[in-house]
Amino acid sequence: MNVLLPDGAKLDVQDGATAYDLAKQISIGLAKKAMAAEVNGTLKDITAELSDGDTVKIITEKDPESLEIIRHSTAHLMAQAVRRLFKDVKVTIGPVIKDGFYYDFDMGDKKFTPDDLKAIEKMMSKIAGEAQPVSRRVISKEDALKEFSDEKYKVELISAIDDETVSLYDQGDFTDLCRGPHVDNTKRIKHYKLLSVAGAYWRGDENNPMLQRIYGTSWQTKEDLEDYLNMLEEAEKRDHRKIGKQLKLFTFSEEAGAGFPIYLPNGGALRNVLETYEKQEHIKRGYDIVYGPSILKQDLWKKSGHYDNYRENMYFTKIDDIDYGVKPMNCLAHMMVFNSEIRSYRDLPQRYFELGTVHRHEKSGVLHGLLRVRAFTQDDAHLFCTPEQLNEEIIGIIDFVDEVMGKFGFEYEIEVSTKPEKYIGTDDNWEKATNALFEALKTKGLNYEINEGDGAFYGPKIDIKLKDAIGRYWQCATIQADFNLPEKFDLNYIGEDGQKHRPAMLHRVILGSVDRFIGVLTEHFAGAFPLWIAPVQVRIINVTDAHADYCKEIEKKLKAEGFRVDSDLRNEKMGFKIREAQMEKVPHMIIIGQNEVDNNLVSVRLRNGDNKNELDFSTYLSVLRELDKNKTLELWR
Repeated sequence: MNVLLPDGAKLDVQDGATAYDLAKQISIGLAKKAMAAEVNGTLKDITAELSDGDTVKIITEKDPESLEIIRHSTAHLMAQAVRRLFKDVKVTIGPVIKDGFYYDFDMGDKKFTPDDLKAIEKMMSKIAGEAQPVSRRVISKEDALKEFSDEKYKVELISAIDDETVSLYDQGDFTDLCRGPHVDNTKRIKHYKLLSVAGAYWRGDENNPMLQRIYGTSWQTKEDLEDYLNMLEEAEKRDHRKIGKQLKLFTFSEEAGAGFPIYLPNGGALRNVLETYEKQEHIKRGYDIVYGPSILKQDLWKKSGHYDNYRENMYFTKIDDIDYGVKPMNCLAHMMVFNSEIRSYRDLPQRYFELGTVHRHEKSGVLHGLLRVRAFTQDDAHLFCTPEQLNEEIIGIIDFVDEVMGKFGFEYEIEVSTKPEKYIGTDDNWEKATNALFEALKTKGLNYEINEGDGAFYGPKIDIKLKDAIGRYWQCATIQADFNLPEKFDLNYIGEDGQKHRPAMLHRVILGSVDRFIGVLTEHFAGAFPLWIAPVQVRIINVTDAHADYCKEIEKKLKAEGFRVDSDLRNEKMGFKIREAQMEKVPHMIIIGQNEVDNNLVSVRLRNGDNKNELDFSTYLSVLRELDKNKTLELWR
């Protein structure tokens, strides 16, 4: 029979040949590296039998698809090791996730310990060394239920499958329900690490049993694994929760409730800098600042579609026996602003901006510092324009995001998220909205990935993912095109023809959640914020008590200029006070000794250890002004 290769070449192979046979026929070297095959666009095991006319690509460890196969196979290896060590365990599912995998186990009252993880890793190494063949078999659903009769979770999964047959994977004494593909032998799994244990409800439902979830990572090479583990170590050092405590930025209180951040003075100063900057930038770009209420009648949320599509994330209350919803988004009030008067095409675009605090019902298990909270403030804006203005407005937002992210030193990638399973509106509206996003990106010449089915329920979106200092990506800015809510709320403007027309609507954020952005920013800079952002920009340190009055005089002058300054006049050694300031990541330390007092000078020590000695105060002030005004990332000009 004939098969086609990716380059279009046709190759004769024997009837019944597998993908491995094809790889071997091409070259022995390729056969040794072969891990799987893409057959007619579908990933299959390397042992999969081929058919006449198939288009086949051999997947090796150099192909990106191979990493997911390795990780999925490592999850099975881990489950096999757990089964050997803990005879009464019930296994559930073990999917691949970003940078790794996990597997959930029902251990009854048993909790996995760090020593257990070490023992599991050791057993994984033993099984991998046994070089157990991994093979796929397809059996009837009925036979699968019999085979897994003692595994209640597998029985539940099998029962939910619509097909009459299911596929299983065997490796030695372990069998798992799986679509695959997998490596053909456990010896191919070499570079992995078990990372942590967490609790997880079966199928994410808190009414179901609590399981033990083991997270791990797996890579093609030892170097890749070491690089990833080094990144995790660096990420731990940058954890915004630790740095936030160290720099006294924010706190959480069980008395107040989980997921509700409380900003301390330093965090309040940092947040005020960001919010003031944002207000200024929006006003420059023709936005009007508006404010909406925190709660709105439930009927309004039903009208918008939030009640049907988003209510599990909302809080509700009653006032005078009328049901209200606490806002999870700011868009409804902004549509009311638009509808507050008759609009002409000459009035468009209308751009409304609000630093609006919203509340979302997040499960306690997903809360994570400032990165996942129940109350947060969005730098939310909604733009209303004619369909003809849509391209220009989307481009304007993209340019806005690009300029702002440049101020923080972020690179970014772009995704377009398309229509989800649950959505409102017509397919025609969705097509118009999606095409508008694509057209703007095309006009800008920007590359993007497609994220199928992850749009908002009312419209597709451009998601902008920031790359931080250690290579992690964070989703912050987003641009959503919407033709559906303007219809639901009967928004209109008077066109040139004197008739009513429907405006297009854009939902967008630049930083996203201000709270989350502060968390991301903290980890990006490891708390060493640029001078223009830093909660304390300058700390004044005296050498002896005799210099305290001059320190206070300098502090007063700098505060009068609007700089965030404090003084450390404690009766402590100067070196100790400098070290404390460095631990608190203060960008500039002014050291005042007798020479500075006598000659009206300042000597400045930078956070990086550089010194700028014996400066005239006016000279130093001009440096500060320039650094702050230009919002530069440098410590000195």
